[in-house]
Order: sequence, then C-alpha cells, then structure tokens
Amino acid sequence: MYQRENNELSVSGVSIGYTRSGNGTGEIFSNISASAGKGELVALFGKNGIGKSTLLRSIIRLQKPLKGKVFLSGKEISEYPPNELARKVSFVSTEPVKVNNMGVRDMVAFGRFPYTNWMGRMGAKDSLLIERAISMVGLNSLAHKNINNISDGERQRVMIARTLAQDTPVIVLDEPTAFLDLPNKYEIVHLLGRLASENNKTVVFSTHDLNIAIQEADKVWLMLDDKLIEGAPEDLVLDRSFGQIFSDSKLTFNDDKGEFRIAKSPSAEIALEGEGKEYFWTSKALERLEFKVVNDPNIPMKVVIDKKEGEKKWKLLTNQNQISFDSLYCLCSYLKSLKLS
Repeated sequence: MYQRENNELSVSGVSIGYTRSGNGTGEIFSNISASAGKGELVALFGKNGIGKSTLLRSIIRLQKPLKGKVFLSGKEISEYPPNELARKVSFVSTEPVKVNNMGVRDMVAFGRFPYTNWMGRMGAKDSLLIERAISMVGLNSLAHKNINNISDGERQRVMIARTLAQDTPVIVLDEPTAFLDLPNKYEIVHLLGRLASENNKTVVFSTHDLNIAIQEADKVWLMLDDKLIEGAPEDLVLDRSFGQIFSDSKLTFNDDKGEFRIAKSPSAEIALEGEGKEYFWTSKALERLEFKVVNDPNIPMKVVIDKKEGEKKWKLLTNQNQISFDSLYCLCSYLKSLKLS
C-alpha cells in the first residue's frame, strides 16, 4: 500500500497549552500527530477556542509545546538557530498590523531580512522577489501607499506578500482570509495552493471556511474535541468526520452536499419533478422551508419544474388546484403562507 514519505513538516505526540507561573501547565489539546508534505496545501479546521492558533504557534516555535516534538525537514525544530529557522519557515498571524509610517513595499521587504548581510543590504535577487510577491497578491497599485492608509483586507495581503518574499520551504498562516471578502478569500487560498504545487512548498493555514478548504486543500487537519485527524477533504467527508465537529449543537454536516446546515425537522412531505441545477436549488429551497423532498407520485403536494424555450416556471400541484410561479421566491412565499394559515 502506498504511503507518502519524506514529509517536510511533521508533528509527533505534541500537547499544546500554556505554562502557568507557579501553577503547572494549562494543557488545551494533547497527543497531536500530523504531517504535511512538499507541494501540499494543508487546511487546519476546528471550532473556535479549540487551539488552532496555539497549535500553529507551537509548530513554528513561537511557543514551546508542552510535550512531543515538531520536525522540519527531518530535523527537530528546536535544533535550528533562529536565523536558519527564519529561512525555513515563515508565518502570517491574524493579529492586526500595528506599524506607523511604513510603506507597503517596505513591509514586504522585511521578508528578505533573514538573507541580508549585517547591514541589511539587499541585492537584485531580493528586489526581484519583493516585486514578485507584491504582484502575486495583487498589490501593484498599492505598493507606494502607506500601510496606515489601506484597508484591513489589504493589510492582510501585505503580510502574505511579506511571507512570499521570505521564500521559505514551509509557510504557516493563521486565518489568512479573516479580513477578506468572499472573492478574495478564494483567490488567496487558490494562490497559496498554486504556490505550494508550482514551487514545491509546504503551506499550512487555519480557516473557518470549510467550503474553501474542501475545494482547494490537499489535506485537512481536523481538530475534534478529543483528537486531531488528517486526510484528504474528501476522505473526511466520506468517513463523516466533519459531522463530529459540532456534535453538541444543532449544526449538521450534509455529506452529500458538503455543507453545514442547521438541523431541521421536516413538517411535511413534498414531491419534486425536474432536472439539472433547477432541481438542485429548488430542493434546497424546499428543505429550507422544512419540507422533506421525496420522489413519490402519491404525495398530495408536488412541484414540477417546467422549462420551455429558455423560460422557467414552477408549478405547484395539489389535490385542489394547480398554481404557476415565475420564480422560486414566489413559490416559497406562497408555501410559507400556506404554513402560516
């Protein structure tokens, strides 16, 4: 059986938490083992407060694990001198950027400091990598601006560009899409995926956007209440691991559609006839109204999707009559009124 070897980053038996002054340790998660290979984009997912940020900080030596070991390129991370470690792993935090009177290009240039001489002098290669990083995250038009005069989302792009300029084999990002709108969230994660695959880098990022992780990540590290499991996102869908994340709430994970939804108890059955994307979205709309969609011609209430000459209509058939609707909004409004009457 095939097993991947030579992982660029691996975590073995790690417990994370904080050392309390004079009062022992405060462990928040224990016995973590996981790995990430070259060319892989790895998404770390779990509910709020479970320890995602603490795990990432422990991985990159910003804080010491309470137990266990972290290996980078086959070498325990604690054995790297600081300057050598800065050439091996880079980090983007969720903490707001707090600097004054600094230009965007200057902030990105900080990523090259581990490679400069004692005077901090940069060469042609450094300048090339800085400009490439700025271009990769779409900041060319802002490169001349002061970092205080751009939005939170743009600042997050600056910090990602700084990390790209650092050009390390391992990149770790804590919620890199936290301040971005939906299109930019996808663009940044897609960029990180291309960076991993095209440049053979190992990229690990934490996220709350499971849909993005499922679509873009090669592997997911999934933090449940009592363990961390890892695998391709599709593996974790098929073995129903995602459904365990919020087992103590009304939120459920639909394995067929790959999405979280509030658990609802259907109040009535309704038949649906149609095909294609219209069938899919009509089904979702009916489920939102707490109908159970079934394929049974004997059900007294039925929706038929009628597509003719580029026009769409939804027909509601009952024992009493037939009503036609031009949109799902009109159909849903009518069904809602029936439930309230």
